[in-house]
Amino acid sequence: MRCYVSGRVQGVFFRASTRHEAERLGLSGYAQNLPDGRVEVLACGLKPLVEELCAWLSKGPTQAQVSNVSCELADDDPPPLFTIG
Repeated sequence: MRCYVSGRVQGVFFRASTRHEAERLGLSGYAQNLPDGRVEVLACGLKPLVEELCAWLSKGPTQAQVSNVSCELADDDPPPLFTIG
């Protein structure tokens, strides 16, 4: 699943918190800042666990102010770990 998260999501430990949550769920993928201020998240793993991460993205860490999360199915090959870029 590929998600794009909008709002105050850069400079508030959003990517690191997302990695922590993804690792807790046993997911692989990545979280990276985009030039337009959004964060892109690729989450690979069991569907219920990916859905749990997607739900978490709508609130994020306490410092974040998420205004929108848009998710779509992705057919990327799953990476071995969850990384931040």
